[in-house]
Amino acid sequence: MEPHRDTQPDPAAGVTTDAAADLVAHRPMLYGLAYRLLGSGHDADDVLQEAYLRWLRADRVSVTEPRRYLSRIVTHLALDRLRARQAEPYVGPWLPEPLVEGEVDPAERRDSLSLAMLHLLERLTPPERAVYVLRTAFDLPYPEIAEILDRTPEDCRQLHHRAVRHLPAAPRFTAEPVERERLLDRFLAAAREGDLPALKRLLAADATAWSDGGGRVKAAPRPVVGRDRVARFFTGIYPAPLLAQPIALTGETAALLSCGWRLLAIGVADGLITDLYLVGNPDKLRRVLS
Repeated sequence: MEPHRDTQPDPAAGVTTDAAADLVAHRPMLYGLAYRLLGSGHDADDVLQEAYLRWLRADRVSVTEPRRYLSRIVTHLALDRLRARQAEPYVGPWLPEPLVEGEVDPAERRDSLSLAMLHLLERLTPPERAVYVLRTAFDLPYPEIAEILDRTPEDCRQLHHRAVRHLPAAPRFTAEPVERERLLDRFLAAAREGDLPALKRLLAADATAWSDGGGRVKAAPRPVVGRDRVARFFTGIYPAPLLAQPIALTGETAALLSCGWRLLAIGVADGLITDLYLVGNPDKLRRVLS
């Protein structure tokens, strides 16, 4: 057991200096974990705040690995919040909350932070999502994941296998960032001109548009599927001349559409746009627009 470090109270912070140092040192990883599990920066903030309070009240003398201990707290808090959110009704399709570049340390896996991937993770049960994120984004071994989740390593291995089976479309979102950015630029250029044939040429035959208004702004109540329908839906909602500005999100480049202030991100495969993600819920755009 690691001996407890001598600490002195920090009157300004109201916490011991070693506890505060642990929180600061592990915050990027913990925030990235909470955001991947929840797809919401606001909820991730709340989870970390509660985790920090629990950490400050904990018997840290017996904690030999603060990162693992904090990861366990954050994971369980995030899963509880995820279950509660999934039980609540939501108006129309649900999309993740975009975060601007720099809010999450993307060192582990940038592609696991894209809106496309976070949206795909909504297919998983909370335990499957936790194992998939811990294994895929953070490359943790199954014994460590098992300790975090209070499960056996074999159970975690099976949960990961099930998660992979439930994500058959995952390769759709592995296009290089440069390719996604190029296709987004071409799509916006065609939209600015109202060039419907050009838009259709950029879309996959089974392209899908997801529009999240959260009941706050006008949005399609269900996904729009098919190349022709998606192109006509987009030009109908955002007629030419469309004004848009690029914005660097955590894990990808997206665009802010000035007409009603929507954010547009895309999924790409085989040189075509497979998915349009339109986030219009004002609650999810506060960080982006601030």
